[in-house]
Amino acid sequence: MRGAALGDVAEAVGFEAFFHAQYPGLVRALYLLTGDQHEAEELAQATMARIYERWDRVRATESPAGYIYRAAVNLHRQRRRHLAVRARRLLVLAVHAKSAQPSGLGTRLELADAIASLPAGQRQAFMLVEWLGMSSQEAARILRIAPGSVRTRIHRARAALRERLGDDGGTGE
Repeated sequence: MRGAALGDVAEAVGFEAFFHAQYPGLVRALYLLTGDQHEAEELAQATMARIYERWDRVRATESPAGYIYRAAVNLHRQRRRHLAVRARRLLVLAVHAKSAQPSGLGTRLELADAIASLPAGQRQAFMLVEWLGMSSQEAARILRIAPGSVRTRIHRARAALRERLGDDGGTGE
């Protein structure tokens, strides 16, 4: 039993050295991928936690460092997909709320209906940036288009919403 405990300690020390050697580079690479230091650190920590759980298999691979980078990129993709799915669900809920509520709800339902009437590209960009608070760069990565295209789609979406809902010029009339 004592040999097994020593083996666990040696294995943890091996991971600790690996962690200290790889973590800074992983954070830098993820920063280049995400453009956000906080998100890069969060992804790196989550990746390293997953690697620690599988350390016995990972250290036996040909390139443990390559493995962590691939795992980090996969985790980033998984999170992006999750955000996109959430955005679509929010839109569907907003549209379905109209049929489930009495017609007296007015403005909220009009807005949901107006957003649902936008072309898909405009609606996606609008929801990611305006409702989920993403930057145009983050939305561009999710939609796989240029940040300038995201801004153009948002501009067009706003114009279409103003036209459909009526723009009072900010006077409140």
